[in-house]
Amino acid sequence: SGHTGHTADMNIFLDDPEFAEIILRTEQAIECGVFPERISQGSSGSYFAKDPKGKIVGVFKPKSEEPYGHLNPKWTKYFHKVCCPCCFGRGCLVPNQGYLSEAGAYLVDEKLGLGVVPKTKVVWLVSETFNYSAIDRAKSRGKKYALEKVPKVAKKFNRIGLPPKVGSFQLFVEGYKEADYWLRKFEADPLPENIRKEFQSQFERLVILDYVIRNTDRGNDNWLVRYEKQDDGLDLSDKDSQWTITKESIKIAAIDNGLAFPFKHPDEWRA
Repeated sequence: SGHTGHTADMNIFLDDPEFAEIILRTEQAIECGVFPERISQGSSGSYFAKDPKGKIVGVFKPKSEEPYGHLNPKWTKYFHKVCCPCCFGRGCLVPNQGYLSEAGAYLVDEKLGLGVVPKTKVVWLVSETFNYSAIDRAKSRGKKYALEKVPKVAKKFNRIGLPPKVGSFQLFVEGYKEADYWLRKFEADPLPENIRKEFQSQFERLVILDYVIRNTDRGNDNWLVRYEKQDDGLDLSDKDSQWTITKESIKIAAIDNGLAFPFKHPDEWRA
């Protein structure tokens, strides 16, 4: 098969059949023309990966499109790196290793039983919506042309089409909003005590995670909150709403963990 053939043998998750199935469905979607869609926010090339029905199942961040990667589609970061490297970025981090930081944060979260980082693993994917160099695209077109015209020669090609990209794949979490949104709401309309305690407990887990992975970048736009008021429908009296039993739950998700695991103290100014 055209696309999945390149990456299926690279994406083997024997210990996690559920995750393997999601990646397989993402590859099948790409095969059917349901391509990952670039996310407009942020300073790197990151993509909403979809299943064959077009439902978002994950966020894929290719190594080559990280903030200072040579194929970052948001060229201002690459410009910073080339023209004034001393003023931008974080000198305490190994450059272009954000995808490993994302996967590493999930490993730490899992080992400590914190439960705040959505499942994240290193994955290989190919999609024409990713940012490829003009040379890669020209090579791909040439090989496809050769396959049509001289199949015997084309059979010797190691790969037909675009090269796979390695990156982090984080499962998409539904029903969450940016922390900033909920924090403003909670200020105006304080939480019930039991939910406030649960929220504090979740937040403490986030703090522990960031302390252990030495995260250098946690603003209110890169952790999410899901707050649900569920009505059980057990309304025993039409007149008296106190009999309506509601279950409430609150949950934090720590996303964007690509700027962690520094090799030294972040001791300099940065833009």
